[in-house]
Amino acid sequence: LLHQQNDYQMDSVKFSCSICLDLLKDPVTIPCGHSYCMNCIKDFWDGEGQRGIYSCPQCRQTSKLRPVLGKNIMLAELVEDLKKNGLQSAAADHCYAGPEDVACDVCTGRKRKAVKSCLVCMASYCENHLQDHFKVPVLKKHKLVDPSRKLEEIICSRHDEVMKIFCRTDQQCICYLCTMNQHKGHETVPAAAERTEKQKELQGIRQQIQRRIQDQEKDVKLLQQEVKTIFVSGYKAVDDSEKIFTDLIRLIQKRSFDVKQQIRSQQKTKVSRVKELQKKLEQEITELKRKDAELEKLLIIEDHTQFLQNYPSLSALSESTHSSSINIRPLRYFEDVTAAVVGLKEKLQNILRDMRTDISLAITEVNVLLSEPEPKTRAGFLKYSQEITLDPNTTSTQLLLSEECRKVTFKKKSLPYSDHPDRFTFYDQVLSIQRLTGRCYWEVEWKAEVTNLAVAYKDISRDGTSDECMFGFNDKSWVLRCHTKGYLSLHNSVRTPVPGPVSSRIGVYLDHRAGILSFYSVSETMTLLHRVQTTFSQPLYAGVRLFDEGDFAEFKQPE
Repeated sequence: LLHQQNDYQMDSVKFSCSICLDLLKDPVTIPCGHSYCMNCIKDFWDGEGQRGIYSCPQCRQTSKLRPVLGKNIMLAELVEDLKKNGLQSAAADHCYAGPEDVACDVCTGRKRKAVKSCLVCMASYCENHLQDHFKVPVLKKHKLVDPSRKLEEIICSRHDEVMKIFCRTDQQCICYLCTMNQHKGHETVPAAAERTEKQKELQGIRQQIQRRIQDQEKDVKLLQQEVKTIFVSGYKAVDDSEKIFTDLIRLIQKRSFDVKQQIRSQQKTKVSRVKELQKKLEQEITELKRKDAELEKLLIIEDHTQFLQNYPSLSALSESTHSSSINIRPLRYFEDVTAAVVGLKEKLQNILRDMRTDISLAITEVNVLLSEPEPKTRAGFLKYSQEITLDPNTTSTQLLLSEECRKVTFKKKSLPYSDHPDRFTFYDQVLSIQRLTGRCYWEVEWKAEVTNLAVAYKDISRDGTSDECMFGFNDKSWVLRCHTKGYLSLHNSVRTPVPGPVSSRIGVYLDHRAGILSFYSVSETMTLLHRVQTTFSQPLYAGVRLFDEGDFAEFKQPE
């Protein structure tokens, strides 16, 4: 059979058109001897005719005149015979069982494909041998199913009976004799009924899967749109920032030019004044030298009378028109200008550093739609560890900062802090320097009877005694009040008791974009105390409020 199939394939190649690669249709033979489908060679020559040549697609033999085509009758008959024999062979082969098919149990020699299996006869039949099951009255009652090569698997190995019953107690198929022995007293149902139930369950599972597919396809579309949005927004941000930085560079260059012009102008004025004074001094020197010469002559006159007569006119010395002491400051005329430019440079560096931080935080906020799940272990939280330092400009006058501004301690005696618009003037509170966005985690060690650990917006009120200034009593702050006897959550003046083990160390996890704020008791294990689920409209800042002398809270570096 394999040899016949190979011969058929080889013949098909011989009688195929080299243009369409199919069996020849209306075969024609051109002068060089090669054969093609009539339409194929016509279309090929129609394209070449524009260049005035006609060639064979195989041997490239050319002709200036277009050959006349006539159907090759003998070749056409050979192709038809090949088609007929090939199709008949293929049809015959299709009836016989291959390696993947179920073979008829009755056929001898080369077996045909089975079209049905009989659960009573425990055999599979081809179409020819199945006919008795349609004609013989007794066989008509037999149960026919789709061909199966595993009929023995549906027969009970103990009783040689078809397993038509399902034992729900043992979750397996059994025969009716099993219900009287090993499975006596068990919950049993017909296998068909159990199948119906399982099919319903599978339909339910399929519906769930299809719903999840639909939901995830929607998410994929949203993510695709998010990718486009990120690209468009990113390109626009680059263009806008380049324009802004170009303008900023122009301003700096203009300011540099103005400073240079002012220095040159001042330089010219000062040099002019110095040269003017220099000229006066040189004139005075000349006059003094002349006076000195006259006095020298007077000194050598021997006649007393003549000496005394000339003395009054020559001895008089006019006063100098300038200060006798000139203050020379070599290379120090424009040091104030240099200092001012250095100061400007430092301010710009600070501005650019803060701007880099702000831009970095803003870029961090560009997350994909699917937020990562909250970590389950402390090691998982530490991946988002955030260093927290406290802002001295926000500290109330009874709070002392130490440990590089990571620790805050309550002092009864007010501390001499300068006035600042960011300072809390009444409540003993402090906020962090760091602006918190994205996902971050920090830990606080506290020692007090009561301590309030908070996060708040930057625009929370600072001056006065109103609730708008107090952590947890407005819509701009969230608090976990830690007491030696337990916990309490506070937000917008709403108090909620929080159960959980009291610990001297609290872990705080923030997923700003997902609107999640979680407080954990940290000891040998981490225990979730309270979780806030909301929408944060601004960046957050970590905060602390203390109440009594010696109370402290310290932001630790998690290890």
